[in-house]
Amino acid sequence: MAVSSGEGKATPDRHMASRRAGEQGLLFDTQVSVPPEDVGYRGPTACAAAGITYRQLDYWARTKLVEPSVRAAHGSGSQRLYSFRDILVLKVVKRLLDTGVSLQQIRTAVTHLRDRGVQDLAQITLMSDGVSVYECTSADEVVDLLQGGQGVFGIALGRVWQEVEGSLAELPGERAATGDAPDEHPHDELAGRRRARRTG
Repeated sequence: MAVSSGEGKATPDRHMASRRAGEQGLLFDTQVSVPPEDVGYRGPTACAAAGITYRQLDYWARTKLVEPSVRAAHGSGSQRLYSFRDILVLKVVKRLLDTGVSLQQIRTAVTHLRDRGVQDLAQITLMSDGVSVYECTSADEVVDLLQGGQGVFGIALGRVWQEVEGSLAELPGERAATGDAPDEHPHDELAGRRRARRTG
């Protein structure tokens, strides 16, 4: 999956490819903040932030494509808790699926991403020609793929990171150990009912 960067000269094609990459926001200019590790998000919240259905979430968990890393569901009544990183990967899977990449290729990409540190993920751009998925970690690699005609589309994980961060800012999360929800909004009616039940 890794792509070696070529040392090509700055040809007109290369300039055009570089401009295209810049316009698509694929050139690693995104600054991200480290998400808290002890906060998890329930299934419905993960779905809302990743833009997927609960059926997709459930299927991907059961087939071990993307499993909840904060807390798995054990028995009836227990809730899965997904980490920020899990939700980031869910959103990437959805984007790849939407562009026609096969589930087999996506599974390979997800396995590869799983081995990366959280901060490393923000510095990756995934490129795909609709069949294969390529990982780029520098602007040169992105430009080389675009210039070579590969990489019909790209997903800058730093941008996806910011989108997920923005979505989760409006959604409830909870601390893994205690079940307390630090990110619930006081004006959220549902959150208010949950608080009332807990203090009850």
